[in-house]
Amino acid sequence: MSVIYVLIPIAIILTIVGIYLFFWAVKTEQFNDLEKEGLSILFDDNKSENEKSEQEGSVQENQLKGNSPATKSKDES
Repeated sequence: MSVIYVLIPIAIILTIVGIYLFFWAVKTEQFNDLEKEGLSILFDDNKSENEKSEQEGSVQENQLKGNSPATKSKDES
């Protein structure tokens, strides 16, 4: 019976902490768009755009120098 005197205040404290954390999460807009963050791991737009621009830049440089992959294969064969 004396255990209940310890468990009830612990339960009340944990409930108050849980409610506080819930309202804190709502206030800091943690629940605005749940699907966007879940889908963001599937699309890596920033990295792919940077890689594409770097590849295009190196291809253009090679073509200006005459070192394009198409001309190398024709010269070698």
